Amino acid sequence: MSALQTILPALDETPVFAVGDAVRVLNRAPIGHYRVPLYLRGHSGTVVKIIEPTMIDNEEEGFGRNAGSKRHYYRVALPLGRLWPQYTGAPGDELHVEIFESWLERIQ
Repeated sequence: MSALQTILPALDETPVFAVGDAVRVLNRAPIGHYRVPLYLRGHSGTVVKIIEPTMIDNEEEGFGRNAGSKRHYYRVALPLGRLWPQYTGAPGDELHVEIFESWLERIQ
């Protein structure tokens, strides 16, 4: 591919997180129109997939505040034993869920 054919991503089209990153689901209030279930908020997991292509923020779109900006969804694996301490299944059992970029923060 020549220099003239190089495709550069637009602002916010480059993923913020990578597969394997440890992330925490933000704990926001009020509850309102938000698309992340309450039982996931505040819990940590691992990014297992970057969903392509980028997508419009459906929460902002629902409130009529989206100007067409796009970001990524990520498939995040959350250990069931952390979500529900009384869980008695296998220790490696996980919930995989797609979460929009604006709901995640990196943890070390």
